[in-house]
Amino acid sequence: MKQDSIRNAAYTVDCEDYVHVVKFNPFDCGDACSLIAYGGNNYVVVGTCRFQEEDAEVEGMQYKTLRTFHHGIRVDAIAWSPETRLDALPPQLRFGTAASDRKIRLFTSDLQDKNEYKTFDGHSDYINDLVFAPKEGQEVASVSDDHTCRVWDLEGNEKAHFVLRSPGMSVCWHPEEAFKLMVAEKNGTIRFYDLITQQAILSLECEQTPLMSADWCLKNPLKIGAVAGSDWLIWDIARSSYPQDKRPVHVDRARLFRWSRVNENLFATTGYPGKTTTQLLVHHLGHPQPILIGTAAVGSGLTWHRTLPLCAVGGDHKIFFWVTEM
Repeated sequence: MKQDSIRNAAYTVDCEDYVHVVKFNPFDCGDACSLIAYGGNNYVVVGTCRFQEEDAEVEGMQYKTLRTFHHGIRVDAIAWSPETRLDALPPQLRFGTAASDRKIRLFTSDLQDKNEYKTFDGHSDYINDLVFAPKEGQEVASVSDDHTCRVWDLEGNEKAHFVLRSPGMSVCWHPEEAFKLMVAEKNGTIRFYDLITQQAILSLECEQTPLMSADWCLKNPLKIGAVAGSDWLIWDIARSSYPQDKRPVHVDRARLFRWSRVNENLFATTGYPGKTTTQLLVHHLGHPQPILIGTAAVGSGLTWHRTLPLCAVGGDHKIFFWVTEM
């Protein structure tokens, strides 16, 4: 492994709590800053970030906490709503969380007096992922260890219910494919569902288990990526239901896969938190080796910036940010 690809985080932000999950807002919120949310054992914190890579006036990175939301229980997943706007009067923050009590919470805040949340009940086991409908944000999809994918309206009513053959690990909704949902199962199957007919229309196979995480490429909707076992795998759904490319990357098991939002050949994976550190690898499909290797103390979560080749991982009372080349 080339030594120059091993890199310390470019920036870090100190946090009050252990960070279980971290998520950049993937939608344009009407502000020059990027919104980021992170969740710990009791709280969700929403803040803004600005980086020198996008603004020459900034030295390194600027971070500011906008609001801390009491959650009262460990946060396991966070999803942003496209209805979040900082340029509205009053501004609106809207995001959802999945927690260890098997409930989804929908938070809405005007950053002043209005801070409310609704609880969605229905899953009978651990919720692994959730996502908002990317255009209007009027629905939320979630997947769980209870072998279901469910679609909810914003009042918490169940609008669709897909029975899976194993735990649901990831759910993705692509802005260019608004009537399709991608669901990745632990048994190595990734299925696409038509939300109008509520039927499965396409499936992809890993041929290895356990699949822990999958993602739908924003820049190229024909590309799907996942991690299963210790490998990353990539499909071109126009060509085959079997992976076009795969490579072993993490010594133990791989945990998360996320496509960059700015380049269809750039993606990141993380390993399982070891006794002390978690490995972050950034890969480029044109390169045989990872182009960046980072480590975070007991890291968890993985998220890419909306417009920069920059990703973040949560850790022990910290968020770590790495910048890579395109």
